[in-house]
Amino acid sequence: MSGARRFHAGAPPKDATGWALAALLAGAFVVAASWGTLRDLRAALGSVGAGGTPADAALLLAALAALILLVPSLRSLARARAAKRRLAGGDVIGARVDTAAARNLAWITMGYAAAQVLAVLVVQFFIANNLAVSRTFFLMPLIGESLSLILKAFWMNIYIFMVAEVLVLIWGLVVAVARMLPGEAGKPVRLIATFYVDLFRGLPAIINIYLIGFGLPLTGLPFVKDFSQQSFAILALTLTNGAYVAEIYRAGIESIHWSQTAAARSLGLSYLQTLRFVVVPQGVRNIIPPLLNSFISLQKDTALVNVIGAIDAFNQSIIIASNHFNLSAVTTVAILFIVITIPQARLVDRLIERDRQRRRAGGA
Repeated sequence: MSGARRFHAGAPPKDATGWALAALLAGAFVVAASWGTLRDLRAALGSVGAGGTPADAALLLAALAALILLVPSLRSLARARAAKRRLAGGDVIGARVDTAAARNLAWITMGYAAAQVLAVLVVQFFIANNLAVSRTFFLMPLIGESLSLILKAFWMNIYIFMVAEVLVLIWGLVVAVARMLPGEAGKPVRLIATFYVDLFRGLPAIINIYLIGFGLPLTGLPFVKDFSQQSFAILALTLTNGAYVAEIYRAGIESIHWSQTAAARSLGLSYLQTLRFVVVPQGVRNIIPPLLNSFISLQKDTALVNVIGAIDAFNQSIIIASNHFNLSAVTTVAILFIVITIPQARLVDRLIERDRQRRRAGGA
């Protein structure tokens, strides 16, 4: 039909061969740099007697793995040529699809090439100056020798942050509720709670630990003067982190619509009953991810207890480092903290994503 509307594919796509060739050249350069780094690594391992057949086999596998970077660039070149053939045959839509795929594969090559360059730079950093960095931070004999001592001391960190976290969750909720007490009668309590939050959010945790850990024993107060170092550390971390958690609680409570409170009060519930049965349960569900982030921060803050002489993992590693003039023991402590932190960080991400999906689905 002459009056019927026809579909027009539009202008032909631009040739993506240049993108594919650029990605191929970049990939080849990175592969060559990776091979050069592996050669330097082999020489460095041989200089310290760590070479041999197993090391050579591992390096050979790494060299072969580096070639994988060229795969998407070769596929990009193939799709770019396919796009040219389709365009020559009049298939503009097919040419557009192949061109888009060629550019996407080229960008994939560039992205992985950048990551591989970063890995090469890290390896070069560790093997520089005849493995000086590796000897300083990753001396395996010293790590193996000191691991049992550090693990034993690390239990103090675990004990401190587990006990402190329970107290922080309780204390933070108390402070948050105190900051939100209504009416003129609650004003003095609100002012005290606000002053506490402002004070301890502005006070560095290390200063708080130092003042409490050394100051309270000097006062000679009954009962308090007999606290252990762990107890002083728990008290200091509870006061410091409780101020931050109180604000997290307050944000969660205030995120609940005022109609929930109005409905509960209209049913005869008191203010505290409304908080307990209606507002707080809903608010806590919304703040679980930031609460877990606060928990992760508290775990790392336990390393600050070394300022009061507590023999935690960090303090134990400092003693070992001082005796051997090497920081590998401190690296062990860093790895331990990372090992217990990363799973929790991934859990936070998962909870955030689940909450986002729930909101998108229109869930309550």
